[in-house]
Amino acid sequence: MAKTATEERIKRLKDHLEIENPALAEVVTRFQELDQVARKLGFMGRDDSYATQISWWPVVAVLGTYSAGKSTFLNEYLGQPLQRTGNQAVDDKFTVIAYGAGSEAHQLPGLALDKDPRFPFYQISRDIDGVAEGEGKRVDAYLQLRTTNAPVLQGKIFIDSPGFDADQQRSSTLLITDHIIDLSDLVLVFFDARHPEPGAMADTLKHLVVNTAQRADSAKFLYILNQMDNTAREDNPEEVVAAWQRALAQSGLTAGRFYRIYSEAAAQPIADDLTRERFQAKRDEDLNDIKARIDQLDVERAYRIIGALESNAKHLRDTLVPRLIDARQTWSTRSLWLNGIVFVSGLAAFVFYSIRAEAWHGLYFTPFSDLAIPIQVAVASAGVALLLYLNSTLRALAGQSVLRRLQRHSNSKDDKQVITAFEANLNSWWSSLIPSRPLGWTARSRRKLDTVIAGTGELVQKLNDRFAKPTSRN
Repeated sequence: MAKTATEERIKRLKDHLEIENPALAEVVTRFQELDQVARKLGFMGRDDSYATQISWWPVVAVLGTYSAGKSTFLNEYLGQPLQRTGNQAVDDKFTVIAYGAGSEAHQLPGLALDKDPRFPFYQISRDIDGVAEGEGKRVDAYLQLRTTNAPVLQGKIFIDSPGFDADQQRSSTLLITDHIIDLSDLVLVFFDARHPEPGAMADTLKHLVVNTAQRADSAKFLYILNQMDNTAREDNPEEVVAAWQRALAQSGLTAGRFYRIYSEAAAQPIADDLTRERFQAKRDEDLNDIKARIDQLDVERAYRIIGALESNAKHLRDTLVPRLIDARQTWSTRSLWLNGIVFVSGLAAFVFYSIRAEAWHGLYFTPFSDLAIPIQVAVASAGVALLLYLNSTLRALAGQSVLRRLQRHSNSKDDKQVITAFEANLNSWWSSLIPSRPLGWTARSRRKLDTVIAGTGELVQKLNDRFAKPTSRN
């Protein structure tokens, strides 16, 4: 069987990782095993893969409000003016920034990201279409790729977002923002210190803080109050910081570091020497901490990917499969009821006809018993065939009723996957044999899934061996 485009790309990814990081190449193999189970169960098609739903390189997302200094920060980190800067919104697209081997920077359309599984926006056009029909064709209006040979980009991907204004964001833009937040290893959330009235930004704070404060990975969010040099002229600049801290706390951020930085090249002059030194010292401390977190991602990447493998495998085993089993059991129950109603109705009609026609004598139905034996066999066979046909028809009707119920309550990715798998069960003759067992859910599938989950512990231990020695023995 010919390989799909996704399978070919995953093979190239694995070949690359064999050289760059052999431990991660082994993780790719585990993802392929997980894909086999999911496809066999009907939760994904041949051209889909769990391996394409994550980023294999560390991703740093830069989010924030308009004119919060995101692009200026990136330019200084890269050491070159790649991104346009300004007080007004200067770019309305999400810009993925990656390392390019050439001496010149290049700008590529969103299609370059949508069609390449090595980037974190592979097939994002399908998801955009899901929330805004037809918008997926306009992926170039939402995304762009810029490459440059800045050394700090090697092995990393940065995503610079357009200025955030939740009151005016389109649903497709919010979807991309949420997608970025989910896949990123580090999220830098910038706020503008020149606008010390955070209460007027309730919707923005809600999306960037409230919706993330309770996440299991909330530690990856760094909240940065930028352009702090503008507060040096305030009677009490510390109160500006305190106002933002209170606003974020009211939005649900009760823990985590609050960073205070500014661009030295774009800073307003600070006349007082003591104030300038104090601001510079705080800025340098916080900038160094931010850069240290970014540098640490090379190590964290492998653990994050193994965690994603384990999470997907457990989600398949503990959430999707049980939901599919429940749907099949509902299907079986409805089928039994329909068959029971039809059988009882048919039996009642048969008895009624027999009594009215006085054709029932003891254990024999006279019109039937009077027929020749070959004819009796033919009639009996026709009756069995009719019963089997009725059973198949009623079972199909019951299955369609369950499918319609699932479709009416479809609100999430999980719902859509369960629907896809249930449709595969409806179209399989084998599914009638064991009502409670989904198509493809065999003892071998269970063992393979359990092996993938158990194997993640071994993968983590191999990574630990690179950085630590738990025992004192050589």
